[in-house]
Amino acid sequence: MTPGRNQSSGMTEFILAGFPNLNSTRAEVFSIFLLVYLLTLTGNVLIVSAVGADTRLQTPMYFFLGNLSCLEILLTSVIIPKMLSNILLRQHTISFAACITQFYFYFFLGASEFLLLAVMSVDRYLAICHPLHYPLLMNGALCFRVALACWVGGLLPVLGPTVAVALLPFCGQDAVVQHFFCDSGPLLRLACTNTKKLEETDFVLASLVIVSSLMITAVSYGHIVLAVLRIPSALGRQKAFSTCSSHLMVVTLFYGSAVFLYVRPSQSGSVDTNWAVTVVTTFVTPLLNPFIYALRNEKVKEALKNMFKKMVADCLEYLLLVKNFNRKQ
Repeated sequence: MTPGRNQSSGMTEFILAGFPNLNSTRAEVFSIFLLVYLLTLTGNVLIVSAVGADTRLQTPMYFFLGNLSCLEILLTSVIIPKMLSNILLRQHTISFAACITQFYFYFFLGASEFLLLAVMSVDRYLAICHPLHYPLLMNGALCFRVALACWVGGLLPVLGPTVAVALLPFCGQDAVVQHFFCDSGPLLRLACTNTKKLEETDFVLASLVIVSSLMITAVSYGHIVLAVLRIPSALGRQKAFSTCSSHLMVVTLFYGSAVFLYVRPSQSGSVDTNWAVTVVTTFVTPLLNPFIYALRNEKVKEALKNMFKKMVADCLEYLLLVKNFNRKQ
């Protein structure tokens, strides 16, 4: 079907520009992004499984880490499968409904992740600066309510802008979204009406979610650094820093790219630059999260080893049962 207007003057389809000039490298690019997606899924699923299976990881820190991995799984799954399909099939169209749905879930999950990262920083602050009161302050019921608030807190603010974008009139028979997914800026540039007020609304909402959570994270780590510097022994300082260094690495990557993309009054900017920064948020950070947390954390590595040992033992036991059954036959 040719992209065009429906009876309500809205688009029935968009064209995703995707990755230009892929004629000679299409297979290589598809293979690379497919591998990244599979590694991202595998790593984050392993973390969720380890947190759920090992009682030693059923603490607030790892509970929030499991939620973060769930968000990363969903966030990448909103974007990458459609992108891979477009690369493989050379069909770059996306229906209007699918585009708006992708838009909504990308920003909903992203906002929830910002809120969760802020909560994780507060959790590290309480664990390091108030260790005696930590078990009482961060009990299981509170952790569940806080995590739920992060998910709902990302769900609601994005609803209004999504409806506003869905109601915009879009111009032209070939509405090309200059991106590999339905991002805010490229969509707003296709509207045949003044979107300044909507851009300002997006800026305010992005600032509230991103900057406020960044300030909470910065204040929490400011207190953590001061508390750690007061520890007399070098070994104690190293141990305290090691409990939050992984989270700090993820925060730096995620906030840095998001602030550049969305915390600015205008959505205009270099398409190539925006595309490159979005790759960091969509591909690099979700891929690195499991490796940063798992490879730098002895408890997670030990839980993964035990999980694999149990899986191997269960497989061997199953094969032995099958073998004995066949002998009896």
